[in-house]
Amino acid sequence: MNDSWTWRPLGELFEIGAGKTMSAAARNGEDKTPFLRTSNVFWDQIDLLSVDEMSIPEHELSTKLLRRGDLLVCEGGEIGRAAIWNGEIETMSFQNHLHRLRPVVEDVEPRFYVYFLQSAFTQLGIFEGTGNKTTIPNLSRNQLAALQVPHPPLDEQQTIASALAQARKAIKTHEQSTVLAQDLKRAAMRTLFTRGLRGGAQKETEIGPVPESWEIVSLEDWAFVQTGAAKGRKFGDVEIAQVPYLRVANVQDGHLDLTEMKSITIKKSEIKRYRLQHGDVVLTEGGDFDKLGRGFIWRSQLELCVHQNHVFAVRTQRNRLMPEFFAYQAQSPYGKAYFLKVAHKTTNLACINTTKLKAFPVLLPTLDEQRDIVAILEAIDRKIDLHRKKRAVLDELFKALLHKLMTGEIRVGELDLSALSGALPESLSTEAQTPSAREARP
Repeated sequence: MNDSWTWRPLGELFEIGAGKTMSAAARNGEDKTPFLRTSNVFWDQIDLLSVDEMSIPEHELSTKLLRRGDLLVCEGGEIGRAAIWNGEIETMSFQNHLHRLRPVVEDVEPRFYVYFLQSAFTQLGIFEGTGNKTTIPNLSRNQLAALQVPHPPLDEQQTIASALAQARKAIKTHEQSTVLAQDLKRAAMRTLFTRGLRGGAQKETEIGPVPESWEIVSLEDWAFVQTGAAKGRKFGDVEIAQVPYLRVANVQDGHLDLTEMKSITIKKSEIKRYRLQHGDVVLTEGGDFDKLGRGFIWRSQLELCVHQNHVFAVRTQRNRLMPEFFAYQAQSPYGKAYFLKVAHKTTNLACINTTKLKAFPVLLPTLDEQRDIVAILEAIDRKIDLHRKKRAVLDELFKALLHKLMTGEIRVGELDLSALSGALPESLSTEAQTPSAREARP
C-alpha cells in the first residue's frame, strides 16, 4: 500500500447507521417510505429502476432516512459493495442489510472510501475473511467499523476520487451511448420492415403492414435450417474429434461473444454436417422471453467450429435472400413477435423448434433493397460495437487506475486524464453539491 498514508479504523472516520428491517407490519402498513436494498447498490452506482417501499413508524423515520453524500455499504450479497447516495429522490430510507456511513471528522471525502473499498474487496484481498461465514456471508457493523482504512490528506482524497470519477463518467457515457444506439436500431428496424426504403404503397397482411411490392415467403423456401450437435453422446468404435463449438452463451443479439469457447466431442464423420460456414445465420433455440431467437452472422471467426443443438444454423440462398437481411428480420420487433407467438413456453423460458423456424414468414424485397436496408443497419451496428469496445477499454483503464492509485504504484499528480472528459460528475464538481463532513454529521 501507499507508504505515505496513515491508517485508521473506519469507525473513527464515519458514524455507521443501521437500516430498517422488513417485516409483515412494515410490508402491509400505511404511509410507506421508499427504501434501498443491497440489490440497488452497485460499485459507485445506485440503481433506482426498482425501489421497494415499507411502512416506518414516525418515531423511527428520522434515523432511517438518507442524506445526500451518505456512503452506503452492503452487509450481505457482495459484501463491502459501496456507493454514494446523491439525493435523486427527496425521501429515501434503507434496509438493514445496508450500512449508512456519515463522516464524523472534517477531512473525509466519502467517495474516496467507495473506491478504496472497491479496490480492497475486489483487487487486493486485504479484507478477506472479514464477513461472517453464515448461510449468507455478511459484514456486521462492528466488523465494518474495525476495518483499517487509509486516511490521506483531504485534498489527496478528493483528487484521487475526481480522477477515478472521470474514468467512471467516461464508462457511463459509452454505456448510455450503446443503449441509445440500440434504441435507434430497434426503431429503424421497425420502420424499415413495415415501410421499406422506396416509399411505395403498403399492404395489410396477417403479420401487419408491409410494402406492397414485397413478397412474404417461408424461410424454408429460400434457406436450409440445420440443428446442432448434442453434447454428452456416447460413441462406439468410431473415430472422434474434439472441436470448438458455438453455445447459447456465445450467441448475443446482433453480435457473437467468442471470449470463452469450449470444445465438444463428435464423430469425425459429423464435422462436415455441423461445421459452420461463412455467412451462416446462427440463432438460439430458446431462453428468456426477451432473448428468444437471438443471434447474428458467423463470419468464419474460427477456422473450424460447429454449433450445439440449442443453436440453429440458417444457410440462405444468397441469390434471393441475403443472410444479413434475414438476421436483421429475426432481431427486429417483427421477428421477436413471431418467435414469441409460436414458441413453447414455460414460466420463465420459451423455445422454438425446427418446424416453427422453417415456417418463419420472411419479408422479401428485391436484392438491391435488401442491400440498402442492410447497409443502414450495419452502420448502426458499427456504432454500437465501437461504444462497446471503448467501454471495455475504459473498464480496464479504471481497474488499472484503481489498483495503482490505492497501492501507491502511481501518484495522482502524475496522471493526465484530459483525454477522458473535462467535466467531473456533478457530485464532485462543486462544494455545494458535495456535503462537507460538518454538514453530514449526525
